Amino acid sequence: MVTMQKVRKAVFPVAGLGTRFLPATKAIPKEMLTVVDRPVIQYVVDEALQAGIEHLIFVTGRNKGVIEDYFDIQVELSNTLAERGKTAELQLLDELQPRAGKSSFTRQQAPLGLGHAVWCARDLVGNEPFALLLPDMIMQAEKSCLSSMVELYEQSGGGNVISVETCDPKETAKYGIVGRGSEVGSGFRVDGMVEKPKPEDAPSNFFISGRYILQPEIFDILETQERGAGNEIQLTDGMLKLADRQDFYAYHFTGRTFDCGSKEGFIEANVAFALWRADIRDKVRGNLQELMETVEPARR
Repeated sequence: MVTMQKVRKAVFPVAGLGTRFLPATKAIPKEMLTVVDRPVIQYVVDEALQAGIEHLIFVTGRNKGVIEDYFDIQVELSNTLAERGKTAELQLLDELQPRAGKSSFTRQQAPLGLGHAVWCARDLVGNEPFALLLPDMIMQAEKSCLSSMVELYEQSGGGNVISVETCDPKETAKYGIVGRGSEVGSGFRVDGMVEKPKPEDAPSNFFISGRYILQPEIFDILETQERGAGNEIQLTDGMLKLADRQDFYAYHFTGRTFDCGSKEGFIEANVAFALWRADIRDKVRGNLQELMETVEPARR
């Protein structure tokens, strides 16, 4: 039985190379590519903060220093904005600035997989539950996915919580799939996890979608975890072992998720979040309509 502790810390694995966005990612980390006017990583951090997270832990790699700089105060910029009377811009930067001592950075020196990236945060997390947010996945909903997961975590009395969404039953071989057990609070108990099962072997069409609340015992498992698919240390393999000892619950997220690790998902996210913005949605909608009417016919 796991004693429930508050989820105070969140881990963001941001060490990936972003090869699908070359050549842009030669100079800019993929997490710093902008959706409308904010970096992708800002959307994920915002989600964590909305869920009550108090400490942000970034697992970085080489050429990722700009992420640390982004979450720091830029004195020259602030002074220039103050001199020019840009009070709204100054206020925005202040609101986005993590408080002193509330963000930490550690290195994943080698690309050994998501499980290894999570393990690299072990000393910063310590012996308490933590949230894990994959920065490629940004989510759009009136209430954030992680906020709802924290509620389920508290309703269930602790344990491990994962976000899930539904896929076409014919496409289960693309995902980590969970079995649906009894309802618990705003979610359900996970009664099995299978990595990329064939449709005929899948326990459901609920797939794990990039948000986790995990107990610290996962670190001991990952420390001795053998490499799996892609010759990497897979987080799912570690969770399968943890599930033998602890309860897992799933929150079914029904908002929109955008995979900003793909070009298509990144472009879709820009359009969707622009249309959510009252200050630009009408202009964007009109421009999109014009492009659909003129660009496509011109290419035929």
